[in-house]
Amino acid sequence: MKAESWGAVVLAGFFLIVAPVYWFVSHEIIGTVALLLSLAFCAMLATYLTIQSRKIDPRPEDRKDAEIVDGAGELGFFPSDSLWPFWSALAVAVMALGPVFGWWLTLLGAGIGIWAVTGWCYQYYRGHYQH
Repeated sequence: MKAESWGAVVLAGFFLIVAPVYWFVSHEIIGTVALLLSLAFCAMLATYLTIQSRKIDPRPEDRKDAEIVDGAGELGFFPSDSLWPFWSALAVAVMALGPVFGWWLTLLGAGIGIWAVTGWCYQYYRGHYQH
């Protein structure tokens, strides 16, 4: 997690330098506030990642004496291909067309959305990938 925390620190430093320069060049409040909020976000992220990197054991990419074989093994869980994101996106599209063509489309999209999100959440409880 050290590489990630250093990336967030570098971004926070960038926004720390850019925000006052932007203010002095443009005298525009909204852009300055956006840059300051970006600075705050990066600072919070850097703080969180630094604290977490001290709590966990170093990963192979964080150690200088690590070998390639130290990173071998299972990388994590990757979900299979699924059609549920398509149905969820279709539901959002139908709901977005509701104010244009009629509010009944919004209700239809909400029904499709409930069905699609439920199927997406429970796709690993049935079929080939059942737990």
